[in-house]
Amino acid sequence: MSFTFEQLPLAVQLRDDTTFDNFYAGDNALLLETLRAQLPSGERYIFLYGASRGGRSHLLQAACHQADELGLTSVYLPLTELRDYPPQELFEGLEQLSLVCLDDIDTVMGDSDWEQSLFHLFNRLQERQVHLIVSANSAVRELNSGLADLSSRLSWGAVFQLKSLSDPQRSAAIQLRAERRGLELNDEVIQFIYHRCQRDMETLLDVLDTLDHASLKEQRRLTVPFVKDIMGW
Repeated sequence: MSFTFEQLPLAVQLRDDTTFDNFYAGDNALLLETLRAQLPSGERYIFLYGASRGGRSHLLQAACHQADELGLTSVYLPLTELRDYPPQELFEGLEQLSLVCLDDIDTVMGDSDWEQSLFHLFNRLQERQVHLIVSANSAVRELNSGLADLSSRLSWGAVFQLKSLSDPQRSAAIQLRAERRGLELNDEVIQFIYHRCQRDMETLLDVLDTLDHASLKEQRRLTVPFVKDIMGW
């Protein structure tokens, strides 16, 4: 039985704050510039790889937000959450869109049904000149695809490695996001957070989300005692 996009899990929905303006580029300025310029007439296909929870999902969702702002159609598909769906049905009709974003393609490598479906999807998108962004946790040569033709397709286009941020750059990125939310976040609080959670950007931003909601609800400034109480540290 076929299904519509409305039946897909909530993980497919875009976060409101995953925009290009909210992304701290660090050493990834060229990547950010290329993604911003992709629509409507930039790179047809971009392959992006880097560490998990390092900002890849943010960039793919930001591309979809930009497509919407331009009045173009797009879809964001996080394959980690969707790998239990039949890929043939999941990919049906995507060639009618302006932009397709496939996140975490590495999670379905080695599955022959997924690889065959991806291969045919690439061909349809190329034929219709649909823009495509694919993300993975490693370079194409390390994805261990069992389908040589798919590996060839994945190697087309512009390839970028998303470079991890240094600790000072992470601090600047958190400060940027806090400022956009109207939050005051000093260095003492940032260092306190750093020493008590994982330092990947997605985890840090999840913590900031929690603190933002708590600060608004309690009408409190973000201080070390307040953060400690809210996060249970």
